[in-house]
Order: sequence, then structure tokens, then C-alpha cells
Amino acid sequence: MTSIDTKSMAIPANPATTSVLFGVKLPTLKLAVTIIGVALALILPFSVESFTVFQLTQVLVYAIAVLGLNLLTGFNGQFSLGHSAFYALGAYTAAIMVDRYEIAFYWTILPAGVICFIGGFLFGLPALRLEGLFLALATFALAVATPQLLRYEHFEGFTGGVQGIDLFKPESPVGALGDDQWLYFVVLVCGVVLLVGARNLTQGRTGRAMMAIRDNPLAARTMGINTSLYKSVTFGVSGAYTGIAGALGAAVAEFVAPDSFTFFLSVWLLVGMVIGGLGSIPAAIVGGLFILYVPNISEALIAQFFGDDPSAKALIGVAFGCFLIFAVYVMPNGLAGFVRWFVVRYARPGV
Repeated sequence: MTSIDTKSMAIPANPATTSVLFGVKLPTLKLAVTIIGVALALILPFSVESFTVFQLTQVLVYAIAVLGLNLLTGFNGQFSLGHSAFYALGAYTAAIMVDRYEIAFYWTILPAGVICFIGGFLFGLPALRLEGLFLALATFALAVATPQLLRYEHFEGFTGGVQGIDLFKPESPVGALGDDQWLYFVVLVCGVVLLVGARNLTQGRTGRAMMAIRDNPLAARTMGINTSLYKSVTFGVSGAYTGIAGALGAAVAEFVAPDSFTFFLSVWLLVGMVIGGLGSIPAAIVGGLFILYVPNISEALIAQFFGDDPSAKALIGVAFGCFLIFAVYVMPNGLAGFVRWFVVRYARPGV
């Protein structure tokens, strides 16, 4: 009887769990980076001034919105230029509930997400017939129409018209935390919950179906995937994430108005997604940082070189454009793509 060599039949080790980078296995390195990131997120509000805490909170809000857009575009392949509409819908839902019905801000976050999920799902149904540039044009129309609807005189009783709605920042129930710090941690907790939810969604059966539709819709239908349902649901989930970001952003800014939700907000979210990296969940944080800080850095550089010259303000956009071109040239697949390339290039096989 011939003996069987069980060693030769052993399943080879997964390189993702055995590869070594900087002398550390990749899973250990990922865990260390995660722990450091969480520690920084918890410590920063106590080590910086109040205005910086406000900025960091705004970064987290943008990160949630970028994550919502990335679920739609990066994971499902549907291109959108209209996510400013969902951001506005979430913001106004929260603002109207607080201002008109005197509901505590914390109870407006979930309704804003639910309403934006319904809105995204319903918009996704007619958009099923559209792809590529045609879908981009449809979502562009949504982004352009939303501020005009918010200004419409017959809706002024709810939206406040051109003047918008003034809000008050929720007070901290914890004496050791200031109002800005408390709101930062509220947004941080919401962001972590949504990030974990997006990770579980994309790594499960639903996520595999979403990416199959992105890569080859015809092959996905052949495998029995209901592409219409998954596309509509993904549009709804993406809208829900962006709507929650809008509700949180309304509390951070303490004000909502039609001019805050123009088409350019959609462009900013798109820029943040591209710079962070398509199809990457943690990269949304990088996108939020880019959206908030790079324009400020551009303005500071122009002020440094040209002083208070009023005509030099026109160069702020030029400086930002140079930052954007440099980032895209150096990292054509975003920061997440650059990290993947670096790991593939320099990681060594482990045991």
C-alpha cells in the first residue's frame, strides 16, 4: 500500500498573514497602527485648543460622508456627483427636528440616516437604467436642484429659506468635557460604529456581491446576483451614511443654509474619496483630512509669500490645484493604493 505524504498536501500559508514588513508580521503591524490611531483619537481633544477640536470634529464628519460615497463608487462602481443632496437632507432633517419640534440632537441622527436611506434607495431605482457619465449627469442634476428647493418660498416654514436655520451646539453632560470635546466624542463614536458597519458589510456576502457588480455586471447577473436590488440598496446605504454625516455636521456648524450644500460639496467629497483611495474604508479619514486642511494650508502658503496683498487671494486656488495634481501624480490610486503598492513591493515572505 502506498503511503501518502501529508506534508506535500498541506495548505500553503496565506501571505497576508505571514508576510513581514519592517521586521513585523502584517497582522501585527495592522493591529499596532489601529491601536495608535485609536489612542491619538482619544488623546488629541485634551491636548489641543478648542478651535482645533472643532476642526478635528469636522474632519470626522467629512470622513463619514466620504465613506458613504466610497461604498457607492469604490465598492459598487456607481459614480455620483450628487451626494451633497443627501448631506443636505440629513442636515435639514436634524435641524428641523431640533428647531421646530425641540427634539434633542442625539435623537435626530438615526432618523436622518433612515430618511436618507429611503431617499437614496428611491433615487437608485430610476438610476438603474443609467451608467457611467449618464448616472453622473443625473446625480449632478440632483446636487444642483437641492439648494434651489431649500430656497423655495413654500418650504420656508420648514427650511428657513435663504436665511437657513440657526442651531445651538449640544451641551456636554459630562463636567470634565467641554462642549466641543463632547461633540467630538459623539461624532467619533458614530464614525467608529459606521466604519465597523461598513467593514462588516463589505467583507461579507453583500460586499462580495457589490464588488462583483462593480467589476463585471454581466458576470454578476450570470451568477444569480440581483444587480438591481444590490445597486438600489447600496445607493440607500450610501445616502444613509452621508445623511448621518449631514446631521452631525449641522450640530458642529450650528447652522444650515442652502448655500452650504452646493454642487461644490459633492466635488469635495469626490476629491476626498479619490485622494484617500477607492475601495478602502480607513482611507475615508485621509479624505476628511485632505478636504479640511489642504485648502487651509494653501491659504497659509499664499499669505506667507504674498502677505496681505488682496490680489494674491486668487492664487489660493492655484496652490490647492498644485497640491491636488501632485497628490494624484504621486499616488494615482490614492493613499490606500500607495500603501498596497508599498506592502507588495517591500514585504518579505514570513514563516
